[in-house]
Amino acid sequence: MGCLLALFAWISPRFVLGVLYLFTNRLTIAFTSGWEGIIGFFLLPYTTLFYALVYQPVRGVTGFGWFVVAAGVLLDLSSLGFGRREQLGRARPQRQR
Repeated sequence: MGCLLALFAWISPRFVLGVLYLFTNRLTIAFTSGWEGIIGFFLLPYTTLFYALVYQPVRGVTGFGWFVVAAGVLLDLSSLGFGRREQLGRARPQRQR
């Protein structure tokens, strides 16, 4: 089940966040306010997902967990960058020679 969840997270982190919200209390444990999860869902889905997965109730995120969260930030930034490049490529017609 964990590998299937990881595959879906790679394809669509928002889908996995929705599944976690519906079937577990992991997001409630990780975020004190619902706004953090909602804003993360729309702006930084990988970071929100990875933070919720590495959060420990008493200690928070420590040690290697911060590297996992940083990987989520990098994934979010790269997906935004590649999406922006693709959008610009479609908007600008290529000249034929």
